[in-house]
Amino acid sequence: MAKLGAGRIAWRKSSYSGNGGGNCVEVAAAGGLSLARDSKDPEGPVLAVDSHRWGSFLGRIKAGDFDRG
Repeated sequence: MAKLGAGRIAWRKSSYSGNGGGNCVEVAAAGGLSLARDSKDPEGPVLAVDSHRWGSFLGRIKAGDFDRG
């Protein structure tokens, strides 16, 4: 995969992350892909997933498909 230009991508972090740093994931969308990265390492690796598949995954999370119990 070609290197993603950080200046062209609008990364978002959850409002639940707070301002203290910690273990945060940032997400973005670019060219039909959903992207995720570690906010502590913005120049590090990026997980890129087809946006449709990412949406399906999030839908299953919201439906409780991965809940333990």
